[in-house]
Amino acid sequence: MEAAREVLRRVYGYESFRPMQERVIESVMAGKDTFVLMPTGGGKSLCYQIPALLREGTALVVSPLISLMKDQVDALVENGVAAACLNSSMSDGEQALVFSKLHKGELSLLYVAPERLMTPEFLARLDRLKISLIAIDEAHCVSSWGHDFRPEYVQIGLLRDRYSNVPFLGLTATADHQTRDDVLLRLSLRDPQVFIAGFDRPNIRYTVVEKNRPAQQLLGFIKDRGDESGIVYCLSRKRVEQVAADLREAGVVAEPYHAGMSAEERSAVQEAFRRDEVRVVVATVAFGMGIDKPNVRFVVHYDMPKNVEGYYQETGRAGRDGLPSEALLLYGAADVMTAKGLIEQSPNEKQKQIELRKLNAMVDMAEALTCRRRLLLRYFGDEAEDCGNCDVCLTPPETYDATEDVVKALMAVYELKQRFGTRHVIDVLRGSENQRIVSWGHTQVRSYGAGKHLSADDWSSLFRQLVHRGYLFQDLEAYNALKLTPLTRAVLREGARVTLARPRVKVRNEKPSRTRSAAAVGPFDQALFDRLRRLRRSLADEHGVPPYVVFGDATLQGMAAAKPSTPDQLLSVSGVGQAKLERYGEIFLREISDYMAAVR
Repeated sequence: MEAAREVLRRVYGYESFRPMQERVIESVMAGKDTFVLMPTGGGKSLCYQIPALLREGTALVVSPLISLMKDQVDALVENGVAAACLNSSMSDGEQALVFSKLHKGELSLLYVAPERLMTPEFLARLDRLKISLIAIDEAHCVSSWGHDFRPEYVQIGLLRDRYSNVPFLGLTATADHQTRDDVLLRLSLRDPQVFIAGFDRPNIRYTVVEKNRPAQQLLGFIKDRGDESGIVYCLSRKRVEQVAADLREAGVVAEPYHAGMSAEERSAVQEAFRRDEVRVVVATVAFGMGIDKPNVRFVVHYDMPKNVEGYYQETGRAGRDGLPSEALLLYGAADVMTAKGLIEQSPNEKQKQIELRKLNAMVDMAEALTCRRRLLLRYFGDEAEDCGNCDVCLTPPETYDATEDVVKALMAVYELKQRFGTRHVIDVLRGSENQRIVSWGHTQVRSYGAGKHLSADDWSSLFRQLVHRGYLFQDLEAYNALKLTPLTRAVLREGARVTLARPRVKVRNEKPSRTRSAAAVGPFDQALFDRLRRLRRSLADEHGVPPYVVFGDATLQGMAAAKPSTPDQLLSVSGVGQAKLERYGEIFLREISDYMAAVR
């Protein structure tokens, strides 16, 4: 493995592998089929990129998104690696040039989408080439249990026999036990080596607050984060457009990104975000962005995702460089109903049941009164102690004896004959005189007006917790009517007490501590770091690449801490490889020298 470590140092500028990377590379180098489950930002790409540079031939990387391919190829080329991609956004001339290099054996890595890979014409080309390995990125897309199932991926398993002497490598960041087993089966991996890394992203702070004027909640959160980059996920295209417009009106450089836009429009937004020209991208949850931008400092879910895997993957786009980052979820009962409604539209009954089970797990996470990270990791089979870096750990929710109000809620459901949804029951409790209440004669039930002392938001929180804890059941087939459960008897007839959490609607505005950074370099000179960031931006514009492709924030912080004065000292900074030293070393050393002279 000394050859692999040498490539790591020379090409990527890192002194040591992250946990598990070396073992995965050993497996692939030995020609074995391999499955890798590693968290977003955990270094999955090196697991196939380094073997691709060491094995004879061209490595084929199957990737689902054009933007993700472009990010990977840009970064590889900056590191001096012969890499390219083929996708529908390229001109005929650009594709012809890639094919020419491919057939001349001049490419170490080629990225393709599954749709192109499985065409007879493309497979005929591959049959004439020396393929070093085939890596299937985002491998969870193969499985119907996965959160982003793509039928095109299913056919990839048919290639296992066609290229019998080529090692296959499946990689994903998000897969529960059922998904893992299904991926291994569908890819037809032969006696695979399976590597499962921990899912913890200690640098991400997880926060969930109940929706209460979400536009103001979001704006306040973003305004408190200076010029940091972030992504906001919404459930619908219409909401994406509205949220982006509201942010722009408030002075935030934000753009929408969804499947209803043209490919050219999406590409322009993507590129502007990569180049730090757009600070915030507002995107649909259903439309994955494939972001490989390491300096995304926050991800906000304006609407709740439909499953934990999606939530984990989307929040994982924050802090890929290991520096402190944040994940904020604005959570409301209406989001759950919307998500259930979308799932119920599926004609596939089996798939519908899978997705409803996953939605319930997401609701559990959002309504948790214990450490969110523990629940998140437990979902994927990991156990952990309380993290000290989520909202529940940092500010434990205030609980109270809610028995009196719970009794009123349950009695109202009973008196309304378990035929109405949450909003109607709340209107009855609060003594509303709207036409529907009057026409049903519900001003005459004993519960009418019994809950005027609480706001509608307070009652919504209480009912949501009662459903979550099993005291009530929402019947999807009866227009989400609330139904009593066997647990109701213990409260109404046996005098059981019920403790609930008070709703939290305030977003914590303090930034996460640097002590939670997985890539912490220790104290560094902030003024020098800011100066190096400006230099990086200038060089990136000059070379036509995103700033993070020149050097990541963690590398610039390393420079601002070590303040190197020679090429050897600069090369010792994590993230500075030989190609980048030759391309950028002199100008960064000069900038550091000028700064040091100015502050003496």
